[in-house]
Amino acid sequence: MSDKIDKTLKKIAAAAAHPNPTSSSDAEGWIEFANDLLGDPSCPYCGGLGYLRTDFPVGHPNFGKVEICSCRDKQISQHVRQRLFQLSHLDQLSHLTFENFNPRGRLGLRVREAASLEAAYNQAELCSRNLNGWLLILGNYGSGKTHLAAAIANFAVSMGVPTLFITVPDLLDSLRSAYSDPDATFEERFEEIRSAPLLVLDDFGTQNATPWAQEKLFQILNSRYINRLPLVVTTNLSLEEIEPRIASRLEDPELVSQVKIFAPDYRQPVEDMHRIELSALVNMHRLTFASFDLREKEGISPGDLKSLKDAFNAAREFAEDPQGWLILIGENGVGKTHLAAAIGNYCLDMNHAVTMVHVLDLLDHLRGAFSPNSLTSMDYRFDQVRNVELLILDDYGSHASSPWAREKLSQLINHRYEAEMPTVITTALKLDYLDARLRSRIYDARLCKIIEISVPGYRTKPTTRRKPRSRRGY
Repeated sequence: MSDKIDKTLKKIAAAAAHPNPTSSSDAEGWIEFANDLLGDPSCPYCGGLGYLRTDFPVGHPNFGKVEICSCRDKQISQHVRQRLFQLSHLDQLSHLTFENFNPRGRLGLRVREAASLEAAYNQAELCSRNLNGWLLILGNYGSGKTHLAAAIANFAVSMGVPTLFITVPDLLDSLRSAYSDPDATFEERFEEIRSAPLLVLDDFGTQNATPWAQEKLFQILNSRYINRLPLVVTTNLSLEEIEPRIASRLEDPELVSQVKIFAPDYRQPVEDMHRIELSALVNMHRLTFASFDLREKEGISPGDLKSLKDAFNAAREFAEDPQGWLILIGENGVGKTHLAAAIGNYCLDMNHAVTMVHVLDLLDHLRGAFSPNSLTSMDYRFDQVRNVELLILDDYGSHASSPWAREKLSQLINHRYEAEMPTVITTALKLDYLDARLRSRIYDARLCKIIEISVPGYRTKPTTRRKPRSRRGY
């Protein structure tokens, strides 16, 4: 950009050295051009010319070079800003500001969702005022990422900072079109993007990930990384889904601030906004603690009844304060799923984000992302389940034990174990038959509570009194 300005000023200097143009049309053109670029008439340095020429002897590297006068800094900045506006179309997003962004979101958001939105708002506002380092905003579609990114850009522009706001697909289209644009070379356009004082890349990850596109994006981000130029990136991808060279730079804690918004799509109706498409709780709203049958009139042995009552009390305590893991073990039909759903419904009423899913349905849901007709990636679907505030995995062990299934479940369980995220698991398997990786985690008494229900399935009425099962059998 400075080279182009330098060339322009040289043209003015040349014209000043030859004040008698060859034709009236040339004179009119020069006057219009010069008037557009003249400095402040009262400037004590350039006297209104708009540029300065430093005296150097002939042969000196700076001989004949001109410099922009300080009185034109604001004007030059305005020219740069107008050029960047043409690329970014930020004028179409001028209504997206911090003033009309609701930091707590709309009514009906869960506590965690509203808190994440407010944290992102505060970090974005801080970024707009400091313009120091990078800001990475992660979140699902419609969670407010673009509004915050545009608010940063609009605030920066209002402060006179030349800013480029552009979606990544549009950025790549702009670069491709430069190959056939007679008014701009590819190198000029690429340099404008790479060296913009503030660059905001919206919708990172929605681009067509060709090798050329990946390489250009890496060159842009790497240049800004090396030169520590301010950058804002929004994406609905997880860092694991981003090209490794770029992801490694986005993970640098010394340069990058990360915020993740857990709020759902604001375009969804309020009554639907917390429904993850595979959550079984949608059809289990009648399974509550009040509707649970303790089976005291079925002639079940006192020891077995006590195991059911203990499970009921443990589930209710967990629901009131969802911390750690709760493992419910027992035969099919003993009430494990009912208690798990009662926990989920109670927590929903307490404004927690909950997903309850049968393990078979979860695996089918993830496999469905491989379909050509799928609108979401497998990683996006997996991330929805992996990071939900409370996850209830129903009927663990009923799935086909393929290597892929074992690996995905292991990743899910390990992530939630390491993060100590509230989790409920029901299973009909004895402890010794559970996957060794899961078994090693649920034996952690610090985090996990194991409840074994020894009553017979409600579908089979007991004909004789049964002895309580010994834990040793598991």
